[in-house]
Amino acid sequence: MSTTSPYRLAGKRLWVAGHRGMVGAALVRRLKRENCEILTATKAELDLRRQADVEAWVRAHRPQAVIVAAAMVGGIHANSSRPAEFIYDNLMIESNVVHAAMEQKVEKLMLLGSSCIYPRLAEQPMTEAALLTGPLEPTNQWYAIAKIAGIKACQAYREQYGCDFIAAQPTNLYGPNDKFDLEASHVIPALLMKAHHAKTANLNRLEIWGSGTPKREFLFVDDLADALVFLMTRYSGAEHVNVGSGEEVTIRELAETVARVVGYRGTLAFNASRPDGPPRKLLDSARINAMGWRATTSLADGLKVAYDWFVANVAAKTAAS
Repeated sequence: MSTTSPYRLAGKRLWVAGHRGMVGAALVRRLKRENCEILTATKAELDLRRQADVEAWVRAHRPQAVIVAAAMVGGIHANSSRPAEFIYDNLMIESNVVHAAMEQKVEKLMLLGSSCIYPRLAEQPMTEAALLTGPLEPTNQWYAIAKIAGIKACQAYREQYGCDFIAAQPTNLYGPNDKFDLEASHVIPALLMKAHHAKTANLNRLEIWGSGTPKREFLFVDDLADALVFLMTRYSGAEHVNVGSGEEVTIRELAETVARVVGYRGTLAFNASRPDGPPRKLLDSARINAMGWRATTSLADGLKVAYDWFVANVAAKTAAS
């Protein structure tokens, strides 16, 4: 582990790349407590896949710190059906922002990875050292390879140019501003949508993809935002840092908790002909825990916040249209 004297965010211009996404929005909420100037740019204002545009924006706005929360993300179906988009968009976003930050002498940059960077059958819980020790999960390998490249880019720019660029590795995330789209969502927003529909339509049966047996770890996005600010101010090292809740549940247990939160009382039917993905994914978050940070939001409490946000911002608008 490598640490330095605290990096102070107060008074700094900090660019949150991807501020409208789930992680970026949580970061903006959390950073308001740090007395820093938050810089943002919408997709209409800046296409992060275009190198010249990114370099021009960074020159003009001169951020002193950057958190790269922008990414092309999605669940198993999205990854499997749009592999070229997942690898191209993520490689371009990461490469362009990291390189522009080096050119403009940004003081500190953090890049976010994804738990799918680890081998499909990595020893559990997965430590940071598991990276590149085995084959990836085929259903999301394109996204994983791009994220691994981003982590390695931070290490390379640190080694060659002395940049204080770090990487954080969150587990599966959920919360407000998640992507609620059955064709592209991760498991929690997909389950919340399906359970809400089943409840409002008075369906007796709710089909869920997979056997229900895989184990997953989930982290409420506002807990992640707090962890990222913690690392920005307290950590400086080449190795990426895992950020997880330390709790794992089976997909069946998750679905049952979602049903209780939503208020759905019908039957949960698991379709084992659909892909399960990796059998287990649990991060070893001992490093960040040893630094003094731990998640504080329970799964049930976090799901309640996520569901309330969905009802107010997605379901209500759909019903009104």
